[in-house]
Amino acid sequence: MKKVFCAILMVVFTAPTWASISITATDLGSGVVAIDYNGVDLARAFALDIIVDTGVITDINEYAIGEDNFGYGIFPANFSRYITVLETGEVENWFDPNYTPVADVNDPGALGGIDTNGITIEMGSLYDVNAPLLSGRLCTVTVSESCLLSVTTNAIRGNVVLEDANEAIVDLTGATDVQVTIGETYTGANPEQWVAVGQPLCWVASINPRQCHGDADGVSQGKNNYWVSTNDLEILIGAWNKPLSSLTGNQICADFDHLPQGKQNYRVSTNDLDILIANWNQANAPVADCP
Repeated sequence: MKKVFCAILMVVFTAPTWASISITATDLGSGVVAIDYNGVDLARAFALDIIVDTGVITDINEYAIGEDNFGYGIFPANFSRYITVLETGEVENWFDPNYTPVADVNDPGALGGIDTNGITIEMGSLYDVNAPLLSGRLCTVTVSESCLLSVTTNAIRGNVVLEDANEAIVDLTGATDVQVTIGETYTGANPEQWVAVGQPLCWVASINPRQCHGDADGVSQGKNNYWVSTNDLEILIGAWNKPLSSLTGNQICADFDHLPQGKQNYRVSTNDLDILIANWNQANAPVADCP
């Protein structure tokens, strides 16, 4: 029975159609990030990599365990290691503490695991009646420090698979370079804007006290310590007249006035360029006094 059960699990990670499932990552505070899904069609299984650019991932929580419970509680990477299927076909015990969605570092294509900068998770469903919903929470992860967190599909482990075993097209826009903030708070004039754009650390005075004066990267240039120079201009150009949804990486750091501009709500536009020009290539300047 155990071999049959495992064979079923392997099937859900094979084959290519095309549907739409989005994955989002949301900073819940205190270093906890929610990994959620939303689909037009129902997924059968997820194989995802979760990576942070600084620090490590210290824990994973809020995931379903077991079958027939409206969730994705079948973990193919760890099923054969920690789950025993009785001769009756029933699982002896779902609640081994080692039975988690995190793939072992020695599994093909898996990242380093808990207490490293990246984990690979595998989560599938198995049910008679209580199918997962079209949208819900896969898990939460905890990070050790403020960072940018990104989720990608893991092709070696199976990507995201639909109920009919076809591969889904996955939208990862809301799970790419998501700012996770621990212990750093924006104290400028537009706190609601800071929240609206994802709480970027570069707006925080203790991180970059010259950002509001045109210093997008927080680094001085040249022998004269120009804090606003060509590197900052390049970031501004990359973000120029783009809506928030189109900004990537640290481009939001070129939003020097912390306000949208124009009917299209451009985050980086002429007002920000004026700020950069006013402080362009000034030796040992501007003063580090952003609020």
